[in-house]
Amino acid sequence: MFIHVPSRRRPAPPWAMPLLVVACMTVWIWLATGEPAARGPFLQRWGTVPETLFAGGGFWDTVRDGRVLTLFSAVFVHADWLHLVGNMLFLVIFGVPSERALGPWRLLVLFLVCGALSNLAAAWSLQHTHAAVIVGASGAISGVIGAYLALFPRAHLGFVVPLGLFLEFVRTPAPLLIAIWALLQLGFVWVGPAFGAVAWWAHLTGFVVGMVMALLWRPAVARRLRS
Repeated sequence: MFIHVPSRRRPAPPWAMPLLVVACMTVWIWLATGEPAARGPFLQRWGTVPETLFAGGGFWDTVRDGRVLTLFSAVFVHADWLHLVGNMLFLVIFGVPSERALGPWRLLVLFLVCGALSNLAAAWSLQHTHAAVIVGASGAISGVIGAYLALFPRAHLGFVVPLGLFLEFVRTPAPLLIAIWALLQLGFVWVGPAFGAVAWWAHLTGFVVGMVMALLWRPAVARRLRS
């Protein structure tokens, strides 16, 4: 259980989460306003392509020729504006409180590590799929959601429910909503492509890695909040 410890320091404005949002939006705007013919080669170069990633050679070969870097660069590339907006919405909701607890540098490390490992898991699951390209921050943001659950197990999330002509604001335990989301991701893994070309394994991998990283960081987080 994460314990809220009184802090003598005034919380600094979050900068890591806004920086990540701006980076993702900048890449998408560049793609959307650029030459259509350049879009395909850009995705092939900076997205995670399982056929290329596992094309041969050992780990150091993938490092020397830059293939391993696509596990990180793919996190900032999105297929369309709906993909981008959905991811950024979840990043803002869960990223702000997570950054306040973890600090900006830990949040950046969490985001990048979860994103890279998620893309690796997705690439492994799709390595026999022809012409697959993995892009998007979904795995990294799933890691932020996992960290949020580990840091704030008693938190509540509020949302608006339309009831006829009225709107009702409802507060629900965050672990319940996150558990439902995680179970849906697990179900989609077994259903497969019936729900679209989504790397569901990336979501699950990011979620588990993010939760483990946050649990390992809890003593450091508690010391940081006491300082």
